[in-house]
Order: sequence, then C-alpha cells, then structure tokens
Amino acid sequence: MKSIISHKPGETFEYAREMAVEASPGAIIGLVGDLGAGKTIFAKGFAAGLGIDEPVTSPTFTIVCEYRDGRIPLYHFDMYRIEDADELFEIGWEEYLYGDGICLAEWADMVTAELPLETVIVTIDRVAGDEDLREITVSTLLEWKERNRG
Repeated sequence: MKSIISHKPGETFEYAREMAVEASPGAIIGLVGDLGAGKTIFAKGFAAGLGIDEPVTSPTFTIVCEYRDGRIPLYHFDMYRIEDADELFEIGWEEYLYGDGICLAEWADMVTAELPLETVIVTIDRVAGDEDLREITVSTLLEWKERNRG
C-alpha cells in the first residue's frame, strides 16, 4: 500500500499520468472516492499518460467510454449506476477485462465482487480543512477489502 498527498487537482492529474506511463495492457484500476474527490481528474491524467488526446469525461450514463488513440486502449467505466452483476456482463465486462487494453473503473467500490484479484485500487480521500488537499492511496484489491471491512 502506498499513499501520497495531492495539494491540488493538477498534482492528482500528474500522479495519474505518471502511473499510466508505467501501465501495461491488462491492468485493471479501480477508483474509489466520494463525489467530487477527483476520480475523473485522475482518469484524465491517466489517459494523458497513455497519450490519449481526446477529451475524457466521466461515462456516467454510457457506463463505458473507449479511448483507442493512445499507446494502449483505455476502457473508462463508471460503475455508479450499475445495479447488479448481470448489467455489467451485458456490457461486455469480461471482454474488456481480458482484452487488449487497460480498464479504469470509477466507483469501483460498487462492484468489488466482480473485480479480479489483480485489480489495483486507487482511493482518493478529501483531507479535512483544505478544499484541494487529497490523500491518494494505492492498494491491492485484497488490501482495500481488508481495510474497509466492517
């Protein structure tokens, strides 16, 4: 488990960009955090790190957006509106997971039972007392589940 403090949205973007530079096809990254915590800023930075030039927005109503113009395809999910596993599988979740790209899922905590063990969870928490301050924690899915038990 690794944590950093981000002092402003640009730092969150840059941290994600650097993470993407090291990423390989098949990576699965789950983003967890409250509304407005910075999940979409992270996704934009990650896309930039893959060399994706097109605008990245949260796929709230489409569930998944595909970006194929970078060095690795990025499949950006928003799990907030997923009501059950069947809905995930209807959109081809398994094909994305085991395909040629990277899966980046906002609101991953809504579907933890459907995430493979190799998923990396990035938790973005607001730090009390400063509107821009965030603690970003990177952990394995198992570490995240252990920390969030109870």
